[in-house]
Amino acid sequence: MNSRTLAVILHDLAAAAAAWAGAYWLRFNFDIPLAFMGAMIDSAVIIVAVQGGVFHAFGLYRGLWRFAGLRDLKRILMATGTATLAASAVLFMTQRLELIPRSVLVLDVLLLVLFMGGSRFVYRAWKDGHFLLQDEGKPTIVMGAGEAAVSLLRELGQGSEWRIVGMLDDYPALVGRRLNGVRIIGPLEEVGKLPSRFGVSHAIVAMPSASVTQRRRAAELAAAAGLTVLTVPAYEDILSGRVAITRVREIELEDLLGRDPVMLDEAGLHRLITGRVVMVTGAGGSIGAELTRQIARFAPRLLVMVELSEYALYTIQQEFSDRWSNVPVVCALGDVKDEKRVEELFREYRPELVFHAAAYKHVPLIEQDNAWEGLRNNVLGTLRMADAARRYGVNKFILISTDKAVNPTNVMGATKRIAEMACLEMQDSGGSEFVVVRFGNVLDSSGSVIPKFRDQIARGGPVTVTHPEITRYFMLIPEAAQLVLQAGLMGKGGDIFVMDMGDPVKILNLAQDMVRLSGYSDGDVRIEFIGLRPGEKLFEELLADSETTLSTPHPKLRVARAQTKKMPIKLDALRAWLEGPAASEREIKCKLMELVPEYTPSRAIEPQRDWRIQP
Repeated sequence: MNSRTLAVILHDLAAAAAAWAGAYWLRFNFDIPLAFMGAMIDSAVIIVAVQGGVFHAFGLYRGLWRFAGLRDLKRILMATGTATLAASAVLFMTQRLELIPRSVLVLDVLLLVLFMGGSRFVYRAWKDGHFLLQDEGKPTIVMGAGEAAVSLLRELGQGSEWRIVGMLDDYPALVGRRLNGVRIIGPLEEVGKLPSRFGVSHAIVAMPSASVTQRRRAAELAAAAGLTVLTVPAYEDILSGRVAITRVREIELEDLLGRDPVMLDEAGLHRLITGRVVMVTGAGGSIGAELTRQIARFAPRLLVMVELSEYALYTIQQEFSDRWSNVPVVCALGDVKDEKRVEELFREYRPELVFHAAAYKHVPLIEQDNAWEGLRNNVLGTLRMADAARRYGVNKFILISTDKAVNPTNVMGATKRIAEMACLEMQDSGGSEFVVVRFGNVLDSSGSVIPKFRDQIARGGPVTVTHPEITRYFMLIPEAAQLVLQAGLMGKGGDIFVMDMGDPVKILNLAQDMVRLSGYSDGDVRIEFIGLRPGEKLFEELLADSETTLSTPHPKLRVARAQTKKMPIKLDALRAWLEGPAASEREIKCKLMELVPEYTPSRAIEPQRDWRIQP
């Protein structure tokens, strides 16, 4: 028995004695006759002893006062009722209840419940911070009045960091009511009135179970009011117990552009991955690394991670040793263009499923000085991997492609389109199944615009946007990786899957949102327009003009059906060209126009017959 439990037992024994004395005191209107005073003292020993034993039998000392609730009150009621009956029986047998008025027994129960239950709830209220001065903490408004908001109020009340001045909710029936003593002031639109009215400086969006659109609207209203916007963890994280509701954080761009969770065919993915050897190329990149994390959830027999960058491979290796130590992994340094290394990996590990995410993807970087390297990496690297997949009987080969492969205007997009066409060209009935998954930009990926904007804002600006009308599709990295897995499960070979990317986002609006979320007003950080970069389009497309889509059982995936047409040259001739001496930028673009008829370079190029690849 520890000191805390002993203190609680002594408290309850003292409460039993006080309740018994108080019952006599009330029964005789605060003037107890001398004869009854002696009877009260004599019977008090029996009362305290019997009731103490019953309290222990009912387990009143197993819980913590800090978390006392209705269940504890119910247990106290049952214990005190039983204790009074037991004590009355003992008193009847020992003293025939002489000089013990029947009303004393009733009053004793009521006072005992009051003393024992009241002290527990007063202690909890004190620990929850309900006795703190109301002018402490940052004046804050809570947006949302659901169960999460109630839990948040209860938990935040324990400290002095926050002072909740009110709540906002769009449900009219709640307006004017109080939750945990906090008044619901009005609908979400009224957040703009609160800084001047209550001196509010912060807003906490406590709507984890609401739709993405509703949470985004609440955050934008609070940001427009000049408040520092915070949010609570995701609903699934709260339910799983991984994160407490009080772990409020500043709202990020991902919360504004976030999308509804992806529903996966968990059983189907277990059949696809569990107990099999899976290979991921580009495993240190944004998509490749997330693919390895998602695959690890389905317990592959072996996960082979192929990466050219030593540091990127080391980083994902360390993450797996910390978080996924139960998953057998091989961390293989290697270049997908290196035929001998690729052959060695396939011969050694015999993968049954390959996700090919290795690619050069930075459009301006690949467009001019690095066009040949981009072409070889994205096309020859894919050919090397696909050839090995066919030779070693891989069940499925999933190529990660891009929306920039559609009607490309840059070298990077054209190379990815050739990689798509090459994979579809290799599709044989009864052999390995080649599946292409095409999607747009992912938030916070390496080389994306989001980290660039974040750094520029941190330096005080200016934030550089290429064009006021430029738009892009965006999705979250985990969502993209999950949909790649789902497409790999559903693909039957020769399919091009197109993800539902939602609505395109104006990059200018993106920059303005990031400025506001960083605590600045629109005029504090200047936005400059610097013009489109080499190879850049104003907008991206997910389908070429000759393609249509068919729906699939998954709401976020569609299958592109292209017009049937062969590669304009043999794959052997394409390999021979890519294995030959480096070509100039002009030669590369001319040959890309030959291979990809829909490719239109951002700068006019006159094709010459002499530069064509010989079949």
